[in-house]
Amino acid sequence: MEKLLTCEQVAERYSVKVITVWEWIKSKKLPAIKVNGRIYRIRAEDLEAFEKQYETTAREEVLQ
Repeated sequence: MEKLLTCEQVAERYSVKVITVWEWIKSKKLPAIKVNGRIYRIRAEDLEAFEKQYETTAREEVLQ
């Protein structure tokens, strides 16, 4: 079974607010699976791809 992370876990990992993670999802920067209403899960491999894509980008640019 694949590892799925909550928005809260992702937010904690990057020291951002959950709403920031929602914005990344909404803007298609971070793929996510919608499970119910505003509840999302992020696959570990999608998070790894997100990290690789933005690793050379300044933190301010990633958060926009």
